[in-house]
Amino acid sequence: MPLAVAVAIVALGMMTALRIRKAAALCGQSRPFQAAPANATARLLLVGDSTAVGTGASRPEASVAGLIARHHPQTEIVNRAKVGARFADIVRQLDPPGRFDIILILGGGNDVIRLTRTRALQASMRRALEMACARADKVVLMPAGNVGNTPFFPLPWAWLMTWRSRRLHALARVAAASCSAIYVNGYKEKADDPFVRDARRLNARDGLHPSDDGYQLWFQALQLQAGLSRRLLALSGGECVTRSHARPLSCESSA
Repeated sequence: MPLAVAVAIVALGMMTALRIRKAAALCGQSRPFQAAPANATARLLLVGDSTAVGTGASRPEASVAGLIARHHPQTEIVNRAKVGARFADIVRQLDPPGRFDIILILGGGNDVIRLTRTRALQASMRRALEMACARADKVVLMPAGNVGNTPFFPLPWAWLMTWRSRRLHALARVAAASCSAIYVNGYKEKADDPFVRDARRLNARDGLHPSDDGYQLWFQALQLQAGLSRRLLALSGGECVTRSHARPLSCESSA
């Protein structure tokens, strides 16, 4: 083996090990955001993986759950997400009884990374959607974006992660349609992905999870594609307004 190739392999291995340590550290620091206001007008259940927990955010309030609470302080948020969860684990997160107005599912990244077989992923995803649709008036499914575009994965692994992410979203579209859930599409090819164009700002320091600004972008996608704020405001009887310090939200959605 030429010396240059050997050096490159060793360097790549050291870089990957460093990124794994950073990701593990962020996962260990993250805690799922929950809210139980006394005057709650809506109940929202959040299930999923580390992105639903909020790994990569500087504080729980900057996660997707925290952003929902900031804009909708009258919403009760129950967060059962777990770091490292695959869709088979999300099924178990949905197992305890309870009725919710909205169930939000954020997951799929670990199935991509840990090479869950397509048939097993399809079955667990369908089961999770069936259970969620039986427990809520509205279900929103937001799979992980294009994992292959993250700085965490070098070539050629990035190509495999992109292919698997594309497959994840194809399965998600079909599974969501099977029970009239709303599918939120966060998949982008590399040339169109803001997490590539503005990688330093939108990705956390591990190069795998979103940063505060990255989660803000996810939150905006939930407004544009699922009309999440419009639905929560309708439950509270409120108008489409936000606090003065927050970025205005759109109440319009095709969903």
